Amino acid sequence: MKVGVYGQYYKDETISYIKVLLKTLYKKNIEVVIEKSFYETIENNNLPLPNYNTFSDHTDLDSSFDVMFTVGGDGTFLRAVTFVRDHNIPILGINVGRLGFLATIQKDEIEHAIELLLENKYRIVERTLLSIETNEKNKELSEINIALNEISVSRRNSTSMITIETYLNDEYLTSYWADGLIIATPTGSTGYSLSCGGPVITPSTKSLVVTPIAPHNLNARPLIIPEETQIKLKIIAREESALVSLDSRITTVDSNSELYIKKAPFTLKTIFLSDQTFLKTLREKLLWGEDKRN
Repeated sequence: MKVGVYGQYYKDETISYIKVLLKTLYKKNIEVVIEKSFYETIENNNLPLPNYNTFSDHTDLDSSFDVMFTVGGDGTFLRAVTFVRDHNIPILGINVGRLGFLATIQKDEIEHAIELLLENKYRIVERTLLSIETNEKNKELSEINIALNEISVSRRNSTSMITIETYLNDEYLTSYWADGLIIATPTGSTGYSLSCGGPVITPSTKSLVVTPIAPHNLNARPLIIPEETQIKLKIIAREESALVSLDSRITTVDSNSELYIKKAPFTLKTIFLSDQTFLKTLREKLLWGEDKRN
């Protein structure tokens, strides 16, 4: 087995996680390749490491990798998507963050998780990704134009609302007067969209959700649409530019830009171990069932 290891940050509390992970992989004779910046950060914090091979870009990865481990929270998991892209490498997240909807493995579960992987006691859940294009060339969006959770448009450097004309399959839907608009996948339905009043959607559901951010037209509500829908957004704002975010990555586009959002041509593979389910994660992370009547 060959695995990649990726992390964004190095904190004192992550030392024990990293030690357990690398020690277990070594004991199981698993080939390890670590993201270069993460490798250097670990070394600079005096955690001795063998001379591992490293990767620094998505072009350094290929289908020979069996798993990508992330060490961090959901943000780290999302960032790993930019490395994996269309290589079909399943991702398994070790949670050092707070919530852990995507990064679900706890420190005391690392050894057990690797055992289950080696015994093939897991299932792959494929998750929809979104892609975006603009009518005017945008270098940042040209380099990485995919998102796992959501693509959102929002106002920039202003308290004024923006107007977002929204078209579905070239048919006019409405103009949202709001702080912004979120286009979320089922994976992203438990993130930003949920905070703005959107519904929870199970990962295997073939749909997207359009969720306005603080809309002034108060009858505007989140709308669930088929995942194959072609979405066009026209931005109208007083400021010269607006923000566009792809998961945790942010760029700017000119006001009056047109954005074209659709399902990406490939999916992301995530790993659910034999004792994990999405509904179990919902109960644990959203505290469903904490009511004593349950």
